[in-house]
Amino acid sequence: MISRRNVITSLALLALALPVGTAQAQDKIAAVASFSILGDLVKNVGGDRVALTTLVGPGGDAHVFEPNPADAKAVADAKLVFVNGLGFEGWMNRLIEAAGSKAALVTASNGVTPIASAEEEEEHAKDEKPAAAHAEEGHHHGADDPHAFQSIPNAKIYVGNIRDALIAADPAGKAEYEANAAAYLAKLDQLDADVRAGVAAIPAPQRKIITSHDAFGYFGNAYGFTFLAPQGISTEAEPSAKEVAKLIRQIKADKVKAIFVENITDQRMIRRIAAESGAVIGGELYSDALSPPDGPAGTYIDMFRHNIKTLSAALSS
Repeated sequence: MISRRNVITSLALLALALPVGTAQAQDKIAAVASFSILGDLVKNVGGDRVALTTLVGPGGDAHVFEPNPADAKAVADAKLVFVNGLGFEGWMNRLIEAAGSKAALVTASNGVTPIASAEEEEEHAKDEKPAAAHAEEGHHHGADDPHAFQSIPNAKIYVGNIRDALIAADPAGKAEYEANAAAYLAKLDQLDADVRAGVAAIPAPQRKIITSHDAFGYFGNAYGFTFLAPQGISTEAEPSAKEVAKLIRQIKADKVKAIFVENITDQRMIRRIAAESGAVIGGELYSDALSPPDGPAGTYIDMFRHNIKTLSAALSS
């Protein structure tokens, strides 16, 4: 079997044969963003001064992403590479190394207070087995939830980091980057206020939600929801039959009103859980990726507005 590491190394070699960018693109700061949500934040701050390539596009799943030669070429040519961090892009460091990139690596989540993933919290809560037994089963402690962008206050931290990195790379654009960031932060402040108003209309007992994978922990902490999921923080992990059965029992016991599918995951599992638990499908939420531009979540702001509208419609009545 060909490993992901070997695939990435091969892609870097293939990328050498690709043509260089246009003169117009070379006049701008060449930047790469790892996935669509982060790419949108970079666009809003960078504006016309940045030529941006986003590796994992709309609807793409960064957890299982496989780079291609064009991706390796983009990374090799970039002056800045923006990543989420917190373990979200497990493939990125290997891609940068294989591509021989000299780009500055910018971790947009720097300064965010991380939260533990749901499965890590559950493991720490167990006391029936010693720590050594958990280690033997493949459990690892200390894993942070990487989905920090699902909190608007955290997104504002991302924007500050993006702004500062762009200024460092392109001092001549300082005034423009600062103005773009200030304007976008004002939009995020309004978005945050609107989301909180939407949440206030949902009765507190109905704010327990089932989604496909554990991507909304920061959203829950910021806005007063409890999210449960059959999958962990990565879509690569398949839940066991025992875990699914436990979740179905919890849905029935807690009288969870609705469960939600996600745009990046196979919906069959969550639909089976809905059928067996008696809960209804409340709609589709956008978790790790935006929709195409003509979809309901083509930007970060549109994604949040879509998600809170979907949650409110299913849970408020």
